[in-house]
Amino acid sequence: MTEPLSEHSADVIVVGAGPAGSTTAYYLAKAGLDVLLLEKTAFPREKVCGDGLTPRATKQLVSMGIDISEEAGWLRNKGLRIIGGGMRLQLDWPDLASYPDYGLVRKRDDFDEQLARQAQKAGARLHERCNVGEPIIDDRTGRVTGVHAKLGEEKTPVTFHAPLVVAADGNSSRISLAMGLHRREDRPMGVAVRTYFTSPRHDDDYLESWLELWDRRGPGEDRLLPGYGWIFGMGDGTSNVGLGILNSSKAFRELDWREVLKAWCASMPEDWGYTPENMTMPIRGAALPMAFNRQPHYTKGLLLVGDAGGLVNPFNGEGIAYAMESGQIAADVIVQAHARATPAQRELALLNYPQTLKDVYGGYYTLGRAFVKLIGNPKVMKIATQRGLTHPVLMKFTLKMLANLTDPTGGDAMDRIINGLSKVAPKA
Repeated sequence: MTEPLSEHSADVIVVGAGPAGSTTAYYLAKAGLDVLLLEKTAFPREKVCGDGLTPRATKQLVSMGIDISEEAGWLRNKGLRIIGGGMRLQLDWPDLASYPDYGLVRKRDDFDEQLARQAQKAGARLHERCNVGEPIIDDRTGRVTGVHAKLGEEKTPVTFHAPLVVAADGNSSRISLAMGLHRREDRPMGVAVRTYFTSPRHDDDYLESWLELWDRRGPGEDRLLPGYGWIFGMGDGTSNVGLGILNSSKAFRELDWREVLKAWCASMPEDWGYTPENMTMPIRGAALPMAFNRQPHYTKGLLLVGDAGGLVNPFNGEGIAYAMESGQIAADVIVQAHARATPAQRELALLNYPQTLKDVYGGYYTLGRAFVKLIGNPKVMKIATQRGLTHPVLMKFTLKMLANLTDPTGGDAMDRIINGLSKVAPKA
């Protein structure tokens, strides 16, 4: 392992210890680099999330050596139950060589901590309660060479130095904004709102997705909204109940989504327990930055991972798997760049990071952007739920497409179609 130059300098600084930052730090430290992982809050800490993990995210946890046994507090799920158009369809996760055939559920308040502690075990130096402000920029080259921060309860000013900084600081990404990287308005955004209820459905072994989200409040005609509802049993006596909504419509700007969630819960069967007196947490919301909505993913010593780079899947709003995958890809690129002899060679290696992300996700996310435009139209959504759900084979294909679960080689006909579509779509 590289010896720390000092307590406040390293080979790489990672800003944010969510799934993207902790995964990046884990793989960097495992490869022997000296890594500072800076987290603005203290663990455990709450984050707005559905808490449901697909096999894609499960694979990443296995790769990091996380104990995902039930004894360690993880609840396994077999697949997805889809409800809409008067239909109810239960689909198992696909049987693939590339991914496990089960997903997981875990509350975010200690999920993130598990990943951060795993990065620490690998050798990353974690600073909690470290609020990062401005990047330090070299006047001559314009490159980021570190960050200014305030440390601990006393908010002691401190500077950290490194030749590379990884922005894993979420959707608002102050570091990215300070480097002039703003959100792309031509990319979809979503919002997730969720709460928890004590419920007899807490041990459901399928994730549940409601494709029809009706606004039945007030007089007049019911409105079909552009999004979906979810119910995920937590296995601890509670259910995580929430909505994922796209910003592609007028309804998005007009509605109070907390009120919509309350009304949606009120429409559920009473014995499920999704009533105000059973609510165990306040309703909270968070943005879902989708489909590469901040670019470039590398510039002047700064790499973007996870939500900071807008890596949420536009098909299903899933962010954790892509946060962890982008962290692993970024770490691999950084490790290779670190081993190069000259600054020009290092830069050449680092410029490969955005290209790799485009190769891996670009075509698929382009398809996702088209999908978002379609389902933003309530008429299209209505036809899709009413007709699509009556065809189990079509829905099996849809599940693979939405969850991005295919074998890259040697898969079935569905895998070949999805992979083929992703290959030919523009990688923007």
